[in-house]
Amino acid sequence: MKNLILTPLGLRVANQILPCVIGKHGVSKLKREGDGSTPIGNHQIVGMLYRPDRLSKPRKWAIPIRPRDIWSDDVKDPDYNLMGTLPSSFQYEKLFRADHLYDIVIITNWNWPYAAKGRGSAIFIHHWKKNGYPTEGCIALSKENLVRVAKFIDFGTKLIVPASLHAHQRWPSRHEYGLLQN
Repeated sequence: MKNLILTPLGLRVANQILPCVIGKHGVSKLKREGDGSTPIGNHQIVGMLYRPDRLSKPRKWAIPIRPRDIWSDDVKDPDYNLMGTLPSSFQYEKLFRADHLYDIVIITNWNWPYAAKGRGSAIFIHHWKKNGYPTEGCIALSKENLVRVAKFIDFGTKLIVPASLHAHQRWPSRHEYGLLQN
């Protein structure tokens, strides 16, 4: 089985380590909504979204992101931690964005499909804002490496965030380790 494994040096994909960023508060066993941490555990890849106006379909099972698509991150929403469409009277994250953050979104099964309210909404793998800039809990990569991951994974691939990683660990930049050029 093709696994993705988070390491202190980046995301291991097959025999390569790809530079990545994680939640601004590191990793946690006790993930909560808005805590800025990446949850420890073995998570399955359960979906992929992409912007058809910006790139070709990365996998046969990828679903296009449309202008009104959202992801609910409001614990009061009956559709908490699910994809939906505008309009919505609840708090949400727009999936169709002006920036490139969600040009490809790889969806994990973190707190999905039957969400426990407050346990944290989606953990995605997506494009980073910039190298070294942390996420709210997702794992983010450069565009080139995100495309590599999208082509490597299958539906059901595991994303492993080991308990041996600690919230206080410093995540070195790719330059410090002479890793990939992106």
